[in-house]
Amino acid sequence: MRAIGGIRRWRRNPLCRRTDLAEAWTALAALLLILVGAPVAGALAGALAQESLQESVGEQHRSRHLVTATVVRPVERSAPPVDPEAFVRDTRTRVLARWTAPDGSVRSGEVLTRLAAPRPGDRFTTWTDGRGHLVARPLDPAMATTHAVLAGFGVTLLTAALAEGARRLVVWYLVRRRYACWDRAWERVGPDWGRTGTGS
Repeated sequence: MRAIGGIRRWRRNPLCRRTDLAEAWTALAALLLILVGAPVAGALAGALAQESLQESVGEQHRSRHLVTATVVRPVERSAPPVDPEAFVRDTRTRVLARWTAPDGSVRSGEVLTRLAAPRPGDRFTTWTDGRGHLVARPLDPAMATTHAVLAGFGVTLLTAALAEGARRLVVWYLVRRRYACWDRAWERVGPDWGRTGTGS
């Protein structure tokens, strides 16, 4: 609102320079971009991300299968050094396990499990692809929506920052131009300062 008032005030002011009007219009354009353009860009980016991520979620749920694996034996590994600054400690245990793939073939390999003290014969679930190879858990639809919202929020902030950055750049250019005009004006009148009878 200040920018609109400033433009209205400057248009009728005899001291108004073109750079003053340009600065006021730039401020108004940046304000509109921040208040309207940034949220619209964020909403569009979030919607596109949501559509893409939900398609990926559907594809992952179609191609990945939850199977039950059986512990053959725990895998002995030397304990990693403890990091005192680590906030989260990995509580998973590596075991040699056997499972049946969706195509009926029997597979085996090293698997990370959350069993506290795995013993031979213990059962747990894991995710595989159609051929029985271990894969990561498919993305959850709620988590995909969270990622889409964060993407939209990020685009909103980025658009607002770009608008403000562009405004500052234009104002910097206008101020430099204004100072250059002042320097030229002072050079024209400067040599006559302090002389008796100047201008007579």
